[in-house]
Amino acid sequence: MAGVQDGTAGRIVVGADGSEGGQAALRWALEEAELRGATVDAVLSLRVMPMMASPAVALVPDREEEVELGRQLLGQTVADAASMHPTVRVNQIVMEGGAARALLEVAHGADLLVVGSRGRGGFTGLLLGSVSQQCVHHATCPVVVVRG
Repeated sequence: MAGVQDGTAGRIVVGADGSEGGQAALRWALEEAELRGATVDAVLSLRVMPMMASPAVALVPDREEEVELGRQLLGQTVADAASMHPTVRVNQIVMEGGAARALLEVAHGADLLVVGSRGRGGFTGLLLGSVSQQCVHHATCPVVVVRG
């Protein structure tokens, strides 16, 4: 782990989807980063999916609009939590695709991955396995799961 072994600042990745669990994870990651002198990569993943107007017609949302709304959500989420930790540098990353895939990709080479125990996955998360479970099983770095 960087920071502990070689004196350089480390990197903590956190899933920040605006949910209660995501907010708790972000607060925990910021506190830990402050203690370690690390930076935080706050990650929000988006799944831009077509909406069905009828069985024959799919309405495709404007991708750029969805990404901009994601940036705004992440920006507000980070601003609220980071105000208590002004010395921590936070990188905001918005990615398209599944949350677990996005987090695992960004966390490659990180010192720590932090996720909430429940995000916005809902019933689909129960059927497919939660993001936190996927991260615990597949991450290449230590994972902390924070309860909301």
